[in-house]
Amino acid sequence: MKAPYFWYDKKSLMGLILAPLGILYRTGALLRRVFVSPVQASVPVICVGNIVAGGAGKTPTAIAIARVLQEQGGKPVFVTRGYGGNKKGPLRVDTTTHTAKDVGDEALLLANIAPCWIGRSRPQAIRFAQQEASHIILDDGLQNPTIAPDISLLVVDGAVGFGNRKLFPAGPLRETLHDAFSRVAAIVMIGEDKERVTYCLGKTVLRAKLVPSLPPTFLKEPKVLAFAGIGRPQKFYDSCKEAGLVIVQSNDFPDHHVYSAKNMKELTAAATKKDLSLITTAKDWIRIPETYRTDICVLEVDLVFEDADALNHVIQSSITASRAPS
Repeated sequence: MKAPYFWYDKKSLMGLILAPLGILYRTGALLRRVFVSPVQASVPVICVGNIVAGGAGKTPTAIAIARVLQEQGGKPVFVTRGYGGNKKGPLRVDTTTHTAKDVGDEALLLANIAPCWIGRSRPQAIRFAQQEASHIILDDGLQNPTIAPDISLLVVDGAVGFGNRKLFPAGPLRETLHDAFSRVAAIVMIGEDKERVTYCLGKTVLRAKLVPSLPPTFLKEPKVLAFAGIGRPQKFYDSCKEAGLVIVQSNDFPDHHVYSAKNMKELTAAATKKDLSLITTAKDWIRIPETYRTDICVLEVDLVFEDADALNHVIQSSITASRAPS
């Protein structure tokens, strides 16, 4: 789904008209929390989430945290819903047999870094995941009341912030800022804080940036046809430019779009006609039919924290406080 224009226009009349529906949306979310008893895992749970619809950078953040834990000798395991896949779980993702249609693109990306379990029921998935984990990283779990995390981190895309700061469908927010901030230990601010949201949050801010990289075998000609089916395609296009590429043509697809042979033939024909290289995201590449993947370049993106020690301190201190005897 492409975000409506008024989600990021604070003066939009449509946002004001739809605002009452946002109240109903919040009421439903609050009632869900009242009637659910959260489950605590036997190992520490690190929740990585956001409060805006669309991509904010949760998956790169979850991967970066997993690598930090691995460097310390830990054995992190991811737990995610498996959005976009048709398997209900709980099941352990197998990158050699499962496809994006089975478990979703994000689960496959995570499983390349550390073990990953999916489940429509997060408590059921965690019940299995905790048996092989030193830590569980709960991807996109901030609005899920069924799990009691030891620490929650709120990921914010600095380029767009919180949009018009209205609740869905009047705006992009999945919950109010007040409700979310009451549960998070720190903010992961990705990129420049163009909306200046960190000045009014009153929370620890962990600054990070996305660093793009191209494979060494990439063609010398930097002119490309870039395409993406993610929450915010513009973020990908900006990363392409940062990597030194010249985007001659760009094609947007719906978030989590599963590419057909027809899609790929049309993209290939358009690129060939203009003598361009095709490039996309790692998430999109997973959703492309295997017969077309060899001709598609992937722009790899890593999340790098400005102060990794600060990240580690926030995580460890929160876990210690959460696990202390009452």
